[in-house]
Amino acid sequence: MQGILRRMMRPAVLGALTLGTALAQSPPPAPDPTKAQDRSEQPQNGQQQPVEQQDTVHPRNSKDDVEAIGNRKVGRGPNFYSLEKEIALGKQLAQDVERSSKLVDDPVVTEYVNRVGQNLVRNSDARVPFTIKVIDSDEVNAFALPGGFFYVNSGLILRAQEESELAGVMAHEISHVTARHGTKNATKGQILQLATIPLVLLGPAGLAGYGLYEGLNVALPLTFLKFSRDAEREADFLGLQYMYKAGYDPNAYVTFFERIQADEKRRPGTIPKVFSTHPPTPERIDNAQKEIARILPNRPEYIVTTSEFDGVKERLRNITFARKVKDNAPGKPTLRTRTEQTQKGQGPGTTDTGDDDRPTLKRRPDSP
Repeated sequence: MQGILRRMMRPAVLGALTLGTALAQSPPPAPDPTKAQDRSEQPQNGQQQPVEQQDTVHPRNSKDDVEAIGNRKVGRGPNFYSLEKEIALGKQLAQDVERSSKLVDDPVVTEYVNRVGQNLVRNSDARVPFTIKVIDSDEVNAFALPGGFFYVNSGLILRAQEESELAGVMAHEISHVTARHGTKNATKGQILQLATIPLVLLGPAGLAGYGLYEGLNVALPLTFLKFSRDAEREADFLGLQYMYKAGYDPNAYVTFFERIQADEKRRPGTIPKVFSTHPPTPERIDNAQKEIARILPNRPEYIVTTSEFDGVKERLRNITFARKVKDNAPGKPTLRTRTEQTQKGQGPGTTDTGDDDRPTLKRRPDSP
């Protein structure tokens, strides 16, 4: 039994155990002085009043203390993966993602998103470096793989109305890495396997299996990307602290939740992929508001958005529009089915004389 346990603690991880290097961490974007929000200002129409915060809070433990961020033991619990193995695993999964996805390579967009993300990482409990990239996808989504490999969809950037909303979602996903939710899930699966021997091992994903992750044409172990309600609650809790420590208004996270919830009520089925497995329920919104009031001391001003965020959104819109125009270019080859031809009034054996570009077959005069 001990031999089996030792083997289970060395799950097969593809790829070399190479420590990923974080992208350069430059200073966070400077807030636009005209867009730093005073707490006395009224919220926008349709939004609730910001949560009333105390000037002084009394943390019950280090996990409640935002001043202890970076010096507390977040992510404790049974885990068969060392940090080195977690990074190697994430690197392998990241390669799979990038083989099946189109990345945004515009330097202005990528540098900005990386800078916002690295600022949050610096103000978190992260113990691994982060590599942050942007996927060219209309899906409103973001996800972080074990070991700090973090992907933000262009659709999320375009859906956010303020930089603080984008930062809130990114902080939530960073929290899944700092709390090591992915590899802790895998460990639970492996422990379950030990208890039910003999079973066919499915690799590091354990019994969770593989599946197509939201918006990606790549099969990833879902155990690294879909988490329990408790794990999502912890990610909300930590994410609020990280965005607050980085200077952002934590109420922006709640505001984004409320807008997504309102959109879903108006048009059911439109909930963004980033929330599909953990929708912003009233209970979740209420819990976030309570935590803001309980553990985050009041500040006279927060970063709400920046002019740079607006500029990056506009640039990204142009990139997305150019890509769609290219994809739908009139000269681009398209496939047309027999059904489509019939619907246009053509019989199975007729020739479309209105399409001059289509080849036609004729018998040669000298043919028998």
